[in-house]
Amino acid sequence: MTEGGSGPSDTVICVDVGSTFTKALLVDLGSAEVLATAQRPSLATGDVMDAVDGCRADLAEIDARAVDADVLACSSAGGGLRVAVVGHEALVTAEAGRRVALSSGGKVVGVIPTAGESAEGVSRLLAALVAPQPPESPPDLILLAGGTDGGNREAVVAAARAIAASDFTGPVVVAGNVDAHAEIAEILAGQPHVLADNAVPRIGVLAPESARAAVRAQFLQHVIAGKGLSARSEQFARLVQGPTPDIVLAGVELLAHGIDDERPGIGDVVVVDIGGATTDVYSVVTLDAERSDDGLAHEVVAPTSATRTVEADLGMRESAGLPPSYVPSTDAEFAADEEIARAAAASASRRHAGRSRVVLSPDGRVVERTGVDLREVALVVGSGGVLRHGRPGVAQRVLGDLVTTADPEGWQLPERARIVVDQDYLLAAVGLLSGAHPNVAYRLATALATVTT
Repeated sequence: MTEGGSGPSDTVICVDVGSTFTKALLVDLGSAEVLATAQRPSLATGDVMDAVDGCRADLAEIDARAVDADVLACSSAGGGLRVAVVGHEALVTAEAGRRVALSSGGKVVGVIPTAGESAEGVSRLLAALVAPQPPESPPDLILLAGGTDGGNREAVVAAARAIAASDFTGPVVVAGNVDAHAEIAEILAGQPHVLADNAVPRIGVLAPESARAAVRAQFLQHVIAGKGLSARSEQFARLVQGPTPDIVLAGVELLAHGIDDERPGIGDVVVVDIGGATTDVYSVVTLDAERSDDGLAHEVVAPTSATRTVEADLGMRESAGLPPSYVPSTDAEFAADEEIARAAAASASRRHAGRSRVVLSPDGRVVERTGVDLREVALVVGSGGVLRHGRPGVAQRVLGDLVTTADPEGWQLPERARIVVDQDYLLAAVGLLSGAHPNVAYRLATALATVTT
């Protein structure tokens, strides 16, 4: 039984079903220790549940308790969660929607700002987005944003009408002006939708929590079971707690913030996950409470404590024109792999962090900040096969330049952080366990923070 035995178990299996590999950890709920790990190709048989079953069998060969252990899973298989964002102003609500989608674990496949577009123009843009030319795939979900609470309702209502009139039949998460909810609910009555709190309730405020939860719920209810990943799709959907990036970000948040005063977090954290097709960067930082009055020039959309960015042009294999199955075997090949990883990590981290620089404004010279200020980060966590399976010292060679106080271009990189590698995919497990077993999740996170590299 893949979902676990009928009685209580003192172990749990945490599974990350990836597009290429499915990784599993058997965790002792009493000691908060990883008892065993396993890995199988996700779609070797064309059915991801076979990979989950195979991982359970491999774990059971090491510890028989895996046979009856419950399974908690996250998934990025089948392209993960593909999100299209429809907003009003490109610099405000459309950008806010994009950030919400990324922090929810989605891959943003298109952003449509409706400001200045006619109804016919918005419809054309939507038509191209929901029925793209091969080999592109349509979005799994549309995130609709627009307007501040109590403000103009017309733009977000018109966008809802365009979505309803399009060929898109998937779920819609509405995260715009709450005063338009009743009208939008009537417009979207013919397709799955959920009304979340406004992601931009007022100018200068980004409030992603409600929309992020709604995206996760729609992913579980409408997307996972419809991916065609398993003949046992309902069983697979019951195992999956959310998209892998969303679950990992939850793990990073627990690592940074902790649970309570008795179980504190370690402070600001950044995670650099160097994958075959993309490089993802997650950060959880303490926001400046005096930000609005500090005399600096800032981005139009306010930052949030937890942030994720995805760099689709920075992958270990796709960017280098190598097949996903490529594995280095000689010192020269390992060195070349490290150089690719170093470049991907550096570029992705700088795009995520942004920088501080002096610019001229009508008020004179001001310091402009963009991105996420990582300078106070206490821990840099590296992830990805190039770090897990590399030669001794690979973490320092690939990530060492990200910790610096002497960046000449003003990139807001960590100044005094330790570097560790998430060797056993602990962050996904921490995120998966954070709801039902928070103390176990906390102890695993603490173990990761004290790893030596």
